[in-house]
Amino acid sequence: MKKVLSSLVLLLTLSCGLGYTSTSHAQEQKLVIAHRGASGYLPEHTLEAKAMAYAMGADYIEQDVVMTKDDRLVILHDHYLDRVTNVAEVYPDRKRADGRYYVIDFTLDEIKRLRVTEGFDLKNGAQVPNYEGRFPMWKSSFQISTLEEEIELIQGLNKSTGRNVGIYPEIKAPWFHRHEGKDISLAVLKVLKSYGYDSRDDKVYVQCFDPNETKRIHDELLPKLQMDVKLVQLMAVNDWNETMVYQNGKAVPYDYDWMFQPGAMKKIAEYADGVGPWWPMVIREDSTRDRLNITNLVKEAHAAGLEVHPYTFRLDDGQIPAFAASFEELLDLFYFTADVDGVFTDFPDRAVQFLRRAEFRANGYSQN
Repeated sequence: MKKVLSSLVLLLTLSCGLGYTSTSHAQEQKLVIAHRGASGYLPEHTLEAKAMAYAMGADYIEQDVVMTKDDRLVILHDHYLDRVTNVAEVYPDRKRADGRYYVIDFTLDEIKRLRVTEGFDLKNGAQVPNYEGRFPMWKSSFQISTLEEEIELIQGLNKSTGRNVGIYPEIKAPWFHRHEGKDISLAVLKVLKSYGYDSRDDKVYVQCFDPNETKRIHDELLPKLQMDVKLVQLMAVNDWNETMVYQNGKAVPYDYDWMFQPGAMKKIAEYADGVGPWWPMVIREDSTRDRLNITNLVKEAHAAGLEVHPYTFRLDDGQIPAFAASFEELLDLFYFTADVDGVFTDFPDRAVQFLRRAEFRANGYSQN
């Protein structure tokens, strides 16, 4: 029954997307990157969300990659399981001292027994969805997939539709995996190469928040594997604890402050092809409709030869900043005023439609 339901969902998302046009035929230089798939409509990182993003016309689809106990690569935003699955119910005694259930402590077979739902937080013991208006929690049936399964889905759709949608894998927490004795970066690159992603002409970007690891990939791993794929350096705020470094056996937050100094983009360009900033790093949150505070990040990145793909653009309540009257105006400000090269969005259909209308206007046509 579960397999039948998944098949029906895939067919539905594809049929619903027949009216969409890929942005590769619209604003060719501006990309739509489906953030965790069409995660505004279906639970993040499920194959169903990826199929829907594909049908909606995204240029690239993102994969966050973490590693299991038995060295398999699975698609999950966090390196723990408890935010999007029923792991606490199925394996109540498998949490670590910090209360989290880590992917690396489970085999792939064990993970495949879990159900996936919308992301949630625990508040007073109750599960509260991260975004209230999204797909209802614990409805239907969703599962964690492997990197191989997702690549095969996207490549299969590329064959059956004649399109060429790219992949955008993120190597999650390599500092954590290496501390646990696993080289996740090498494993990811080997899988990519086995599926034909090994050159700059291939539709793939490999992204990572850890600058030390991104440099290692560029300087050591890509030459070792005879690969030359595009790399993107993600940018973060220090207190997110997105990247940690070990000092005297203790993990402390990596200091990203250097990335916001003059000349930083030139340094990044020595080992990466693009940067992925949080959107307020491009247009500051204190901007108003009368006065936009646009940083120099995009200008300096372009001068250094880097692409800029900010994250994450959402339609949910409270997610559109006050300086934009609508989601479409927000996209316009980033794509054309700030001049970014692509955006990560949970709602790829809206970005695809926006760029299509922008192309029509640029060519002197109107579209209702």
